[in-house]
Amino acid sequence: MNRQSHNIEPVYNEKSKVLILGSFPSVKSREEKFFYAHPQNRFWKLLAALLEKEIPTSTEMKKELLLNSHIALWDVIQSCEIKGSSDMSITNVSVNDVAGIIKKSEINAVFCNGSKSYELYNRYLFDKAGFKATRLPSTSPANAACSFEKLLNEWRILLDHL
Repeated sequence: MNRQSHNIEPVYNEKSKVLILGSFPSVKSREEKFFYAHPQNRFWKLLAALLEKEIPTSTEMKKELLLNSHIALWDVIQSCEIKGSSDMSITNVSVNDVAGIIKKSEINAVFCNGSKSYELYNRYLFDKAGFKATRLPSTSPANAACSFEKLLNEWRILLDHL
């Protein structure tokens, strides 16, 4: 396993109301230097469906969709040892300053994209951030057993906080 560092800046501004946290970027996302870059990850398709917008295709369009919708996006982990993109292999975690984003914005809810980010948020960041997080089903291709319709239904709670 290799030690990897997060190479993607958080997306947020002072008007962000919701924070979505992943665990750590996939190999593809680290290569592209932006969140959820794996073509099989359903994050961008899901977010577009929830917000009734077109699916963004470029990094700039993705940032615009997030910021215009008052959504902040980042990951719990700043660096870790990881094998490929497997959350199950993550060890020796250092975390990001999530509390800093919350203090600089209007965030009123924190959502975790999957079990690993939820587990790590609660272990390392809950006390500093001061927000109880809601675990949502992962949009990862590794969670293929969860249908798109189920994802859409579960993730709809996000809209209540925007």
